[in-house]
Amino acid sequence: MACFISSLPIWSYINSWLFMDFEGQRRAEKIFQLIIVLAAIVGFCIGYAFQMYSYSILTLGCGCLLSCLVCLFNWPWFQLKPLNWQKPLTDIEDKKSK
Repeated sequence: MACFISSLPIWSYINSWLFMDFEGQRRAEKIFQLIIVLAAIVGFCIGYAFQMYSYSILTLGCGCLLSCLVCLFNWPWFQLKPLNWQKPLTDIEDKKSK
């Protein structure tokens, strides 16, 4: 059953949206950290300027939501270097190697 499902053309489309390559994971992590740090700095400045701690927390929360929207989904810019997997061995090649 799994072999049948993996042979469907829709499966390759689903895989492209589900799985991120290693470079994409590294890029997503750096973007995530950058957004969180910038939101913390901006939130601190806004909170200090208005003397409202809640503004700081609200700004940091908005930064967290923005980073989740950018980094949790597998956007095309995270799939620039996909992995090339080896082809599976056939049964005949398996018997020859034994």
